[in-house]
Amino acid sequence: RGLGDVYKRQFRFMLMNDKRKKLRWQLPFLILLVIGTIYAIRSPHSNIPFQREEGAIFGTFYHVTYQCDSSLQKEIEAELRKVDVSLSPFNKESVISRINRNEEVTPDSMFVHVFQLAKTISEHTYGAFDITVAPLVNAWGFGFKNGQDLTPAQIDSILSFVGFEKVALENGKIVKQDPRVILDCSAIAKGYGSDAVARLFDRKGIRNYMIEIGGEIVVKGLSPKEQKWKVGINKPIDDSLNVNNEIQTILNVTDLGIATSGNYRNFYYKDGKKYAHTIDPHTGYPVQHSILSSTVLAKDCATADAYATAFMVLGLEQAKKILQSTPDIQAYLIYADEKGKNQVYTTPALQTMMDR
Repeated sequence: RGLGDVYKRQFRFMLMNDKRKKLRWQLPFLILLVIGTIYAIRSPHSNIPFQREEGAIFGTFYHVTYQCDSSLQKEIEAELRKVDVSLSPFNKESVISRINRNEEVTPDSMFVHVFQLAKTISEHTYGAFDITVAPLVNAWGFGFKNGQDLTPAQIDSILSFVGFEKVALENGKIVKQDPRVILDCSAIAKGYGSDAVARLFDRKGIRNYMIEIGGEIVVKGLSPKEQKWKVGINKPIDDSLNVNNEIQTILNVTDLGIATSGNYRNFYYKDGKKYAHTIDPHTGYPVQHSILSSTVLAKDCATADAYATAFMVLGLEQAKKILQSTPDIQAYLIYADEKGKNQVYTTPALQTMMDR
């Protein structure tokens, strides 16, 4: 019986030793399997293709690149149509068009979100961003109407019903101090549209994408090259026909919204003087500041879109003050110095994103 116990112990020892040897051989393969699984999860190229879609919306074009097994173009366009029905002044039946006609309408959640964001940014930029500036834009010939020779008296008359403080959201309805107040979310709606598509992708679990609507961009994750997304900033060269796309610099970015505003494409000359489309809601006149192009990066594209416009109105020094007190906003500002030469101001964090 004692000898039997010895044999049993020897057998168990041999069995355990054999298991250890097998484990030594299997362990490297297990490690490789785990590493490969992690890489497949993290890599944007884990056998899932990138889709590319484009189309027309909001009087401009959209371009979308995203990693997904199948096309989501129908869902993308359905999401964009929701934004159009809410915020587009080109759609006569949209919520904003009906509000502008002083019809009885209850704003949808999209309109409410954009309206409240616009009010917040208006307050933070001392009224430089203002969604009630449309009557002045139209009067100067950049909206739905042809421009006219404006007198100071006419401008003062229009200014009497321009100002973000003249409109409010009360009990779920838009209330105007003057029925002539007109809302125009053009300087924030394209950015919001890009955000809306981004939220769709997030709901779908899509981790890598770039969305661009009329130059307003949202990026997340990595590009098909397994790198951060590369976004070019155009040189601010007078180009009313939109044919010059010379690049000033390239940014390497991810997980944010980007928007650019400039006076080098939408302008006209009259009697030898240049009139740009950015209107100062305080003075009623097109801005004459030194900033030629304002590119803003923020956590979402609607915010970036609004601040890009606000900085064009504020000018370089006031824009710097706001940027210094708002660390979650980054900017690349191109301006003309006293000698007329183009110069660049960038926030410190943005400098690390630039191609060297």
